[in-house]
Amino acid sequence: MESGRVRFDPCHHHAAVGPMAGIVSPSMPVYVVENRAGGNRAYSTLNEGYGKVLRYGAYSPEVLERLRWMEDTLAPAIGRALELAGGVDMKVLIAQALQMGDEGHNRNRAGSALLGRLLAPHLVRTGLPTEQQSQAFRYLADNDLVALNPVMAACKATMDAAHGIPASTLVTTMARNGTEFGIRVSGLGDRWFVAPAETPRGLYFPGFTAADANPDVGDSAITETAGIGAFAMAAAPAIVTFVSGTARDALASTLEMYEITLAENPAFGIPALDFRGTPTGIDIRKVVRTGILPRINTGIAHRQPGVGQIGAGLVRPPSACFEQAVAAMAEALAR
Repeated sequence: MESGRVRFDPCHHHAAVGPMAGIVSPSMPVYVVENRAGGNRAYSTLNEGYGKVLRYGAYSPEVLERLRWMEDTLAPAIGRALELAGGVDMKVLIAQALQMGDEGHNRNRAGSALLGRLLAPHLVRTGLPTEQQSQAFRYLADNDLVALNPVMAACKATMDAAHGIPASTLVTTMARNGTEFGIRVSGLGDRWFVAPAETPRGLYFPGFTAADANPDVGDSAITETAGIGAFAMAAAPAIVTFVSGTARDALASTLEMYEITLAENPAFGIPALDFRGTPTGIDIRKVVRTGILPRINTGIAHRQPGVGQIGAGLVRPPSACFEQAVAAMAEALAR
């Protein structure tokens, strides 16, 4: 890196998204999610699972060995199954998962189970060795976050299609790199509006405290940008046992987000709200006018690389991002 031979760039600059550290390198297999209505695509890596993993900064020999297994064994099996299935309709999958108790960001148990069910009949038709099929099934069964990465890519493909509309005040990207929080706005080109990232508040695993936490990090806030995650917490009351709070807090989280969004997504109905659509389309004007900042569900990473996840909780973006964006929009419209 110091030699300059290795170049780093945000995933969002390449129509891609990655959880936490968000690392995507040339050798890593990715999901390809196509927005057929918008004519664009987005990409995400396969989820590594739990423990010491690359997305939390771990790079030990066992981490690299697992990544090679994913490249050589898992990805070919999942990829072939997806081909045989003719792809997976992610919009339908997300809608079903929300009605089964997911919110699409920190809780993906239903979505992962649905994805496994859709792929299973085709995995057995791949013609791959039985052991390779078995490992793929085990991966799907053991990892409740399997669906997170393709869900993120689906959200990215959705929001990219809304970017570049003149004078639009719609937020199309929210992302964090562990130091800064940044947003991009549809009508303001590819400019980032950034401010220092906040540290999430939530529940910590035994042995860890807030003093161990790193400021917010990752591309996974694309879920909230697209109207799920914390915006759909009313659909997932069980999430509060993981991020702290009560079932009433989950309901209040969703209701509050209607105050700063432009529309409701009828495809993502919330049972607890009589199938009212999720609040969708963050408007920078409404954020600044009301003082209500978007809510984000998130994992909490240790400050030291490789330690891994130490908890989960809630975080909000810094208000300065939205204030800067409103000022820039006013300036652009005044020209």
